Amino acid sequence: MSCPAWIDHPCGERRSCESRQGGAVATLGWLGTGRMGAAMAGRLIDAGNEVLVWNRTKAKTDPLVDKGARVVDAIADLGAADIVFIMVSASADLEQVVTGPEGLLAAAQRPNIIVDCSTVSADTSAHVRAAARDAGVQFLAAPVSGNPHVVAEGEAVIVASGPTETYDAVEPYLEQVAKHAVHAGTEEQSRLVKLCHNLYLGMMVQALVEVTTLAEKGGTDRRAFLEFLNATVLGSDWVRKRTPDLVNLDWTPTFTTELLRKDFDLGLGAARELEVPMAVGATVQQLIWSAIGIGLREEDFLSLYVQQARGADMTPEPR
Repeated sequence: MSCPAWIDHPCGERRSCESRQGGAVATLGWLGTGRMGAAMAGRLIDAGNEVLVWNRTKAKTDPLVDKGARVVDAIADLGAADIVFIMVSASADLEQVVTGPEGLLAAAQRPNIIVDCSTVSADTSAHVRAAARDAGVQFLAAPVSGNPHVVAEGEAVIVASGPTETYDAVEPYLEQVAKHAVHAGTEEQSRLVKLCHNLYLGMMVQALVEVTTLAEKGGTDRRAFLEFLNATVLGSDWVRKRTPDLVNLDWTPTFTTELLRKDFDLGLGAARELEVPMAVGATVQQLIWSAIGIGLREEDFLSLYVQQARGADMTPEPR
């Protein structure tokens, strides 16, 4: 879907978002340039958009500046953009950068649309959406599936929710970031969808490290077992991509155990509220807490293997 030629801005002006070539190119803002944010903003820059960036730690914007982004000094300065994207770590961070005293909505000039790509609670998302609506700003929740490497390769997937007209205006830019975008509903549906995704991811990884440990303790080389598994119908692109890390015990973070714990806490909180029993998820949640307790907080969550191996009285070595 192409971008509308003009966006009506809450301050009364009309801003063009059509490129000289007729494609979807606009002045965009990006707030939060950590690993994920930088990868996503980089794809928007590569697509030809002018991108204004802000991050609490300014040095983290340097790679994007090298690609052509322009750093702004304050969150309020992002109001010069047509659409502002956000990628932050937690619900409290989202509230602070949008509704806080120095947030986007407190500025004299505000963007037309705010797109939040973070993984946060539905309650926080609804609160921020209501505040944006009261300020005359549209809001789209658009969490993303994929780590920074997946995003950089153009293989991420985005699930979004918000008014259809807001999604239609933003969709061209979502498709510049991801290989596919899905509109899941008009309210906060995408928040729960993303949490379900991460719950499944955590449960899948725990199952993977359990069967890998069993095969390994029974005398099969870890590399050989994973080679076999990846060649069967049970193999997946994700496991195949992460197999070298598991074989070599490389826990360089793509998604930390701490962040996985946050998503499990939110997801199982939603399950309790909706009265959906999740016995496997609840067990994995406790194992994640235990992994953090033995020092794996800032490691990649694939390091759940370390805990599993120790529980089996194994001391694994890189292969």
